[in-house]
Amino acid sequence: MSNFTYNKVTPELVEQFEAIAPGKVITGDSINPDYAKDEMPIYGTGAPEVLIEATSTEAVSSIVKLCYEHSIPVVPRGAGTGLTGAGVAHQGGVMIDMTKMNRILEYDMENFVVRVQPGVLLNDLAEDAQKRGLLYAPDPGEKFATLGGNVATNAGGMRAVKYGATRDYVRAMTVVLPTGEVVKLGATVSKTSTGYSLINMLIGSEGTLGIITELTLKLLAKPAADISLIIPYENLEECIATVPLFFLNHLQPQALEFMEREIVLSSERYLGRSIFPQEHDGVEIGAYLLVTFDGDSAEALESVVEKAAEVVLEAGAIDVLIADTPAKKKDAWAARSSFLEAIEAETKLLDECDVVVPVNQIAKYLTYVNGVGEKYDFAVKSFGHAGDGNLHIYTCSNDMEEDEFKRQVDEFMWDIYRKAQEVGGLLSGEHGIGYGKMTYLSELSGPVSMRLMEGIKEVFDPKMIMNPGKVCYPLEAK
Repeated sequence: MSNFTYNKVTPELVEQFEAIAPGKVITGDSINPDYAKDEMPIYGTGAPEVLIEATSTEAVSSIVKLCYEHSIPVVPRGAGTGLTGAGVAHQGGVMIDMTKMNRILEYDMENFVVRVQPGVLLNDLAEDAQKRGLLYAPDPGEKFATLGGNVATNAGGMRAVKYGATRDYVRAMTVVLPTGEVVKLGATVSKTSTGYSLINMLIGSEGTLGIITELTLKLLAKPAADISLIIPYENLEECIATVPLFFLNHLQPQALEFMEREIVLSSERYLGRSIFPQEHDGVEIGAYLLVTFDGDSAEALESVVEKAAEVVLEAGAIDVLIADTPAKKKDAWAARSSFLEAIEAETKLLDECDVVVPVNQIAKYLTYVNGVGEKYDFAVKSFGHAGDGNLHIYTCSNDMEEDEFKRQVDEFMWDIYRKAQEVGGLLSGEHGIGYGKMTYLSELSGPVSMRLMEGIKEVFDPKMIMNPGKVCYPLEAK
């Protein structure tokens, strides 16, 4: 690995970009400052020299070819909702905004797929599919992220416990490679054994191997009914210890989320209304499970809910509250979906990790994390996808100096990442590595895995122009 030298964008290049995308090229101070960061600015900011709104695969290809020829860094950008600094132009160069390529192109009702452009928002596809009696199953918490961004990070979300992550719903894609070449990967088929799976290399590559310009996504028939349960516990340990019992008792939750008391209170302050109970018969509630089941009919779900209630009450739940109306379900899941926004609204300094551990290790792991957190000056807030072991752990402070916060957080993160690996887990379940988590990945993955990932990057991107310095390939010389 060696240092790479990048050139600045010249006025002549700006003119050529304008010829490719008339009226879509923005430069200098005219670029909105929001493009210099994502949702986790603790990892640093970086403004592009030029911002170009993508309009077509052909336009993106022509822009990237010019950048490749002149050794200009390129950063693809979706809605900017990432949490690892992956969509930030740390090296300057050209940022290609994909959000205007936002058309749902075609439903194939016979093959249960839909073709979309990458700038379509998750929320828009979910609602449009639902009107047609269909379900796009991936359900990340940020509903206004782009589908291209979801695929680039292999976003998971709350329904992953039953339906899988975004990767499981990508049938085909069109990609502009770092050279500007266009390649179509995958097909409208449910299985393949046709050479190396290049499409799966692109999924989760965080914009470092190419720019996705079209997607074909799998759909399901929309379940006829669903019901949600709010299950309060006196403490987090009893709450998390219940999770494996759902599967041991052949219950199949569509979503199975956990949350601690403090994060619920933050969310309710943010939303301005109380949704979750704070105490029951004089017992203060310390943690909750939020569970959804779906099925063919409301009647079919009755026995499932009865069985689930019996299991959790025997395991120490204080109560089982049923959200069986659209309003109650909307309120409960609105509270869950607003956790990050609530933390951001109340916190000046913020960092996070989204480790994933085996389900039977969640309770043990979180107890360890909370114990370690007591040694530091920041607060630790946790919530996440209990059903698949993907935990969101936030470090929060309003009164520390930033340098000291970063120092303490780094020490804390090393500790809890190593512990996650020790119990059989991995660094990230859905947010990715980006810019902020590269050092942790390098040590925890080991030299052989890193060599393989670096080699893949070199094959796709010989000049290292595509979202450089992210995921697995730091720009500094070894």
